Amino acid sequence: MKLGLVVCEFNADITAMMEERAKAHAEFLGAEIVRTIKVPGAFDAPIAVQHLLEKEVDAVVALGAVLEGDTQHDEIVSQHAARKLMDLSLQYKKPVALAISGPGMTRLQAQERIDEYAKRGVESAVKLLKRLKE
Repeated sequence: MKLGLVVCEFNADITAMMEERAKAHAEFLGAEIVRTIKVPGAFDAPIAVQHLLEKEVDAVVALGAVLEGDTQHDEIVSQHAARKLMDLSLQYKKPVALAISGPGMTRLQAQERIDEYAKRGVESAVKLLKRLKE
């Protein structure tokens, strides 16, 4: 199983740890991370996911953390990114796992969810790949 990672650079202190955990969990599950693309933020993730789906991978895991702000910007970014990632999964008929935490989340909450989101994203992609091949 060849996986791609798309890692958002906003809140890099959180997403860098998510990336490490995701890589370790992929190895544990017997999947290979063949390429990682870093993007500025969650809103920018879909184009990198599309690039990976077109060329090199069986599935993609999108990693990020969208923190609560003073406006509803975090909600808009999260909703549109999630929708487009789902659309890409359906278009390419390959799993795209949403491991972007938020919206409405504090920095502390995001830090507490690093392991959960990273591992769950990889596990979702791997499980779905296996089930689609049955």
